[in-house]
Amino acid sequence: MRACGIFLTILGGLAATGELRQIAFPTARWFFEASRQVPWLHTGRGSEGFPWFGWLGATLLVVCGLGMVLRSFTRGPRNPITLRRIQRFREIKRGYYSLIILLILGGLAALDQVVVGKRALAVQYKDQWTFPAFLTQDLKNKDFGITGEMEEAPVNYRKLKKQLRDSGEGRVIMPLIAYDPTGDTLPPRSRPLILREGIYYEVGSNKPFWGLAGRYHDVDEARIHIRHTLRNGRLSGPADGWNTEAMPVYTAEHLDGKLVREQYNGEGSREDFLALSGEELRAIKYHPAPPIPEEGNWLGTTSQGYDVLAYLYGGLQVNFKAAIIYLPIVYLIGITIGMMMGYFGGWFDLAVQRLIEIFSNMPFLFVVIIFSSMVPEQFKGLPVVLTILIVFGWMGMTYLMRTAAYRDKERDYIAAARVLGAGTPRILFRHLLPNTVAIIVTLVPFTISGLVSALTSLDYLGFGLPPEYATWGRLLNDGLSNLSAPWLVTSTFAVLVGLLVLITFVGEAVREAFDPKKFTYYR
Repeated sequence: MRACGIFLTILGGLAATGELRQIAFPTARWFFEASRQVPWLHTGRGSEGFPWFGWLGATLLVVCGLGMVLRSFTRGPRNPITLRRIQRFREIKRGYYSLIILLILGGLAALDQVVVGKRALAVQYKDQWTFPAFLTQDLKNKDFGITGEMEEAPVNYRKLKKQLRDSGEGRVIMPLIAYDPTGDTLPPRSRPLILREGIYYEVGSNKPFWGLAGRYHDVDEARIHIRHTLRNGRLSGPADGWNTEAMPVYTAEHLDGKLVREQYNGEGSREDFLALSGEELRAIKYHPAPPIPEEGNWLGTTSQGYDVLAYLYGGLQVNFKAAIIYLPIVYLIGITIGMMMGYFGGWFDLAVQRLIEIFSNMPFLFVVIIFSSMVPEQFKGLPVVLTILIVFGWMGMTYLMRTAAYRDKERDYIAAARVLGAGTPRILFRHLLPNTVAIIVTLVPFTISGLVSALTSLDYLGFGLPPEYATWGRLLNDGLSNLSAPWLVTSTFAVLVGLLVLITFVGEAVREAFDPKKFTYYR
């Protein structure tokens, strides 16, 4: 509890400090970014209004964190039953190691722009260091000596890294994956072709190349000079050419490696035009492009031109953020209402049961789709989708908590608390709730699993988060729409199933460790 409280306090403090000092701390920046992106989470016009949601989130983190720290010093000795349960959980190696892997993934997701992002972690230019990834404002090209018509444009740090390396005027340190999950559309990728005995082969392949290939004015910016069609490793088919101003000036036709027809209508001679790009021929990989490790795209690109590995990382972040927000709210509502149903009984219990029955008989996914489609696009975001899911997600645990409250409300410790003058809130949360911890802890992993599945389903159907969020459901839909790009479905399926399996292993281990029937002294 103390470690968790310290972490929450530090996170809330970093969020507030970053807002005041204009520093983008990893993960902590999300509260204020979300507050500015969603119109109803800030006051005033545009993104310059007061971000009340960000300040509310930072304040709650600090208050809850300090409360947990103080509680850790004032509580009594640890419950020996809880210690035995934890020890039993550690003995179930499959669940224990799965929990460790999930914690490592959570730590990686919390590093945010330190791991994945198109903004440089550090730039050394003329003996001066700047840290763009941790600034809330974008730097301009003119800040690094780039003049001309692009001097006011945001910096392309991948291109700047090459320029500074070639000129020797500085260096750029990029994140581990130098691409943003979304909003970072890459130009078409390419790979060099090797000519052996008159046949072109792709690097690392022994099969003759089939497809489009080109010679480039600039490989990094994907400015094609001449684009050829290759069949069985030979030039065979139409060819098109563009000058340095991207104007079409050249057409040709090849047949089995031989030039059949050629036409040039640009400035200068045809020979000078053909000599502009040299002799290197590269295979053109239009999006979705396959994995190209030498370009930094280890799992390829999506049909929108996003790096798949960066997109998967963004989807992992979305799932962790959703779980952190969703779980406390759903459990607070479900636990409170469930205990009140069992403790009070009577008309309150009957009324809430009828309400739950009405909501439970509604087709959950269809209702969520209807509500999601009714929300205007400018208001959509993670808070809106989670609000819709929370409205229908609190009912699952109410009957369990209701049963526990019915079972315990007539026991001696509850009667003693009433005699001593304890109020209803104290009886529910200080006496009755601790005796239901086994139920709550057992449900947590399966609730997370259901949340991940619900978010993936909604995004796959197109009724989930807006496109600026990286989501596994949308990537899965992209892969099924492009079956010729199997790396999309394969990578998405692998990470989704892997995460759900890890969560399930943890849930099974927790259920076994906290099972009072299996581990009892009355056997």
